[in-house]
Amino acid sequence: MNRSRNTARGTLALAATGVTVLALSLGAASAATAAPAAKCDNRNNNTVAKLLECVSADGTMDHLEAFQDIADANDGNRAANTSGYEESVEYVAETLEAAGWNVTIDEFDYLLPIPTIQQLTPQDVAHPAGYFSEGSAEGEVTGTVIPVDLVLALPRDPVTSGCEASDFAGLDFTGDQDIALIQRGTCEFGVKARNAQDAGAEAVIIMNQGNTPERSGVLTNVTLIGANPTALDVPVVGTSFDAGAALAQPGSTATVSMFTENNPQKNVIAELPGRNPDNVVMAGAHLDSVPEGPGINDNGSGSAALIEIAQNMTKLKPQNTVRFAWWGAEEEGLLGSAAYVEGLSDEERDRIALYLNFDMIASPNYIYMVYDGDESTFEAPVVVPEGSVEIEDLFERYFTSIDTPYDDAEFSGRSDYEAFILAGIPAGGLFTGAEDEKTVEQAEIWGGTAGEWLDPCYHQACDDIDNVSLDALETNTDAIALAVLAYSYSTELVNGVPGRSVPGGLNLPEPAGAEGTWAGGGGGLHPDHGHHVAG
Repeated sequence: MNRSRNTARGTLALAATGVTVLALSLGAASAATAAPAAKCDNRNNNTVAKLLECVSADGTMDHLEAFQDIADANDGNRAANTSGYEESVEYVAETLEAAGWNVTIDEFDYLLPIPTIQQLTPQDVAHPAGYFSEGSAEGEVTGTVIPVDLVLALPRDPVTSGCEASDFAGLDFTGDQDIALIQRGTCEFGVKARNAQDAGAEAVIIMNQGNTPERSGVLTNVTLIGANPTALDVPVVGTSFDAGAALAQPGSTATVSMFTENNPQKNVIAELPGRNPDNVVMAGAHLDSVPEGPGINDNGSGSAALIEIAQNMTKLKPQNTVRFAWWGAEEEGLLGSAAYVEGLSDEERDRIALYLNFDMIASPNYIYMVYDGDESTFEAPVVVPEGSVEIEDLFERYFTSIDTPYDDAEFSGRSDYEAFILAGIPAGGLFTGAEDEKTVEQAEIWGGTAGEWLDPCYHQACDDIDNVSLDALETNTDAIALAVLAYSYSTELVNGVPGRSVPGGLNLPEPAGAEGTWAGGGGGLHPDHGHHVAG
């Protein structure tokens, strides 16, 4: 059993943040019957008890239902660069403006790859084309298609096409416009393409292997960077096995092109000014879904929770400025959050005290997880900024206070906190699991079904309004609300900036320690998403 590091700071550490320690039953507050809507709308929810009385899973579900309605009206998804995403942006912005927050739309570049393959001879046909997420040059080439050590007959395994410079020996790439046709196989795509460029090819087509149905369709959204460490000087596109077989015919010529088009996308930023404008508490969630489905757990759940909390904090007069963000194009590679942080000046970055990330907080077969800021279970692949441990401790103390087991989630950079921790900003957050299977031990601790994914509909069409746990949604929404409220008054323990006491006090016990055995990733972006390098 993995154990989270226990500290000896106790309630004195919380007192050191400027958060007064008074008797407060958080378990009772979180389990209390929700206050009438009119009562919540008309009062300042400036204590933990008041805020948790008003924040609810039912309120969060209202926003999830709105996201589902948007997806239903827009081809079943809310993915980046679609009408469904645009309507999601409008919904969040209008809802937060109506709640009294200062809302801005933050646009960022979204370079849409446009690959094409037009065979000219011996037949005139357009073939399906895929792009590589990084490593290809742009350009257009019309010329002779030269097959390189293809294996077209079954079983088509193994395939070493293009893996060695010797594969190009005896092939004539001395023309001005030669196109190498290479087959997926035993080495990385970038190695194949680099060898083709070195042999003299002016463009490269990489066809799928064709040995299984899964390796027969159009090859797309993978990288050429890996063992080949730098971008190429020639355009590289992918295609299907069948298209590759057609292009391999004797006398084949084609036009290959690879260009990008900028279709700017949007982040939604909402701010509640505090007495201290130079100490900003940020919380964020990605707003986009994958194209395959409406994305209600991934990540309507985190997005909706922030809306619900924001609506119930409207009348708050915080010490620190509170800023919420709904990120675009997370599923395309964390693009919105990365662009936002990159666009900040040094002074603006220094004003951000901390960042809290919420990506998939209501998985149906959930376990409760906190990002492992102290690396007690997982060594992070990046430097974890100082102060992140204290954020982890706060969430662990909350779960302990309501007698709810929790575990560590790897601080892996799989979600929108990556840009913040790379910029040295303390971060933390919550996660309930994606495509990893629940273990028998985890099922004994949290219930649910061992042997099934924590989110059985991860990145699928069935990630709809029925794909959420109300229990997880309620618990995590309360945890987020408590953390945002606490930090809106003081971040002293995280970044050393003095604050004020939370009205009504905050009394949280020592963390009980993590439960279970977890080897997951800590975010909604698939660990291989956009990073395939092997053939």
